[in-house]
Amino acid sequence: MKNKMYKVLTTASILAMVSIPMAVSAQDVPTVTKHNGQGITHNQAKFAPGTIGQITDFVNDKTGKYVTVTGRGLTTADQSEIKLLITKHTKIVDSKGKKVALKTIIDEQKVVKAFYGPKITKSIPAQGSALTLVVQNESFTAVNGKVTEVTDTGIVVTGKNIYTQFEDTIVLHFAKNATIMGQDGKSIKASDIKKGMSVKAFYGPAVTMSIPPQSTTNYVVVDTTVEESVQEQVPGTDGIITNVDDNKITVMGSSMKDGGMNYVILSVDKDTKIVNQDGNPLTLAALKADVLVDAYYSGPMAMSYPGQTHADKIVVKKAATNKIEGTIIGSDRTDKGQVYVNVGSDENINNDVILNITEDTKVISALGGEDKLAAGMKVVAYHSPIMTRSLPGITNAEIVIITSDKVVSPK
Repeated sequence: MKNKMYKVLTTASILAMVSIPMAVSAQDVPTVTKHNGQGITHNQAKFAPGTIGQITDFVNDKTGKYVTVTGRGLTTADQSEIKLLITKHTKIVDSKGKKVALKTIIDEQKVVKAFYGPKITKSIPAQGSALTLVVQNESFTAVNGKVTEVTDTGIVVTGKNIYTQFEDTIVLHFAKNATIMGQDGKSIKASDIKKGMSVKAFYGPAVTMSIPPQSTTNYVVVDTTVEESVQEQVPGTDGIITNVDDNKITVMGSSMKDGGMNYVILSVDKDTKIVNQDGNPLTLAALKADVLVDAYYSGPMAMSYPGQTHADKIVVKKAATNKIEGTIIGSDRTDKGQVYVNVGSDENINNDVILNITEDTKVISALGGEDKLAAGMKVVAYHSPIMTRSLPGITNAEIVIITSDKVVSPK
């Protein structure tokens, strides 16, 4: 039922994101404004550095009235977060110059363009005096995280919302004129973004109700250096836990560059180090079926299928998994490199899925036989969160496990 709900939500909304209006003013690179005492004048960027974002802190005590604005600089030289003194000279207005109460901005979590004088401290965050706060008509939010997948139209990011600090995974589609820049402030191409890179991406206001949610981004800052793992040079499996049985887990996926198995059973005990991607320790309870992991092992391997050994270290990943189970059937709706899966092996065609089998797809036989997919086979498949709006939905297969190899001869 869970898988069926996921597909209905996704197929009903995924491609609709492509048609979301690209002119989301809260994310567009703005025209900087400056107050001249008689309204708002434009094109004064050199006089007024600025930050666009939400007010994330408010202090009003004997030292003064301060707001902290968190978001991004209007130029690469401006602050992404700044603490600003609100004085009697600070103008707080909407885009038409009408006064707005500061309390309203804070209570309703409005997005503002905050302009301030050039004299700011070198503290973190920097501090200065607010000249003008301009309330925006559109809202946005942002995520700090890692790229877990690169798609034809965007990226999948897993990380923390910079305003709520909640961990989440979101599918982001690039707007037509999206600003994409590296950590040095220089423009880069979407094709330069690779899996594993760190990003800060602004998106919204429209976000789908799918799992995971999807939105459009107009502004992305990318750390183009992919952090190298400090993991020991030992064999391992980059994959997914498919079964947990007492102190043993079954992991299927791809072998590490230093060796390993694509299908292995690992014993887990007090000597096994279990951590998340940030290196923080976890308990055995974190090891559940359908969880993505990097599993490392170095001891002797039992001569069985699958191989069995002791787990030295298991890194639990944040990325969500998308799973279907069913039977491969012949269909004239598939092209070369695709298989049609009758999800649930039932008579309902509305929840079926077509899987793209790419060079990155790992096909594993749980039976030890051939790893070629054919009609009649029963499979468990883990796939991309991106799925087309068509019926059946089409998505990229990441791992396909053959659980029964009864092949149906073509008629």
